[in-house]
Amino acid sequence: MDAVVLVGCSPRLDESVAMLRRRGIPLVAIEGDPADDVPSIGQDNREATRLAAQHLHDLGHRDVAVVTLPLPRDRARGPLTPEVVRASSSTTATERLAGARDVFPDAGGWTTRGSFVEEGRIAGAALLADPSRPTAIIAQSDLLAAGVIRAAEELGLEVPGDVSVVGFDGVRVDGLWPYDLTTLVQPAVEKGRAAGRAIVEMLEGHAPHPTSFTSDFHRGNTTAEPRR
Repeated sequence: MDAVVLVGCSPRLDESVAMLRRRGIPLVAIEGDPADDVPSIGQDNREATRLAAQHLHDLGHRDVAVVTLPLPRDRARGPLTPEVVRASSSTTATERLAGARDVFPDAGGWTTRGSFVEEGRIAGAALLADPSRPTAIIAQSDLLAAGVIRAAEELGLEVPGDVSVVGFDGVRVDGLWPYDLTTLVQPAVEKGRAAGRAIVEMLEGHAPHPTSFTSDFHRGNTTAEPRR
């Protein structure tokens, strides 16, 4: 192994960094904030999610919930309590949550065990089964958003009529048709190339240049004005 690229949405990123440092392996992190001397490929997670939240606010939503990527180290699934947020070790998930709460300070929600459709379905079922359900859900990945939509359908709810859903990533999710997901499209290919260039520079004995990317807001057909 000559070098390693780490993805910063893991709540145990720092443990991987410590292990690789002991072995003297060059590393680059895509997102996250693993250490001052570890090159990181940045992403505007907070500002991008704030844009999505503002879109929902402009539509008239006030009761909004968030379905997060894993927050604590043990990847525990459950309600998004203050204790869970304080225990978070995932920079990516924490920044995206902060962006949502910049617009909806009291937004609650559900934290998942990973970016999987089934985890989104479990979260959606928990949040939408109650009659006082939120009118919109911000999911921290498109896969989680797809699961939330599936849960809404299983409960007999219409998207976006009964609940608006926003994702993050801009990836193709099988089985979403006829939905065109409202999401934040991140430049995944460009981020990967930047990480690759940074690794090459490090292996050649040079200091890599810091790089940061922004996301594009895409309005699909999964968001609309609330009915209530």
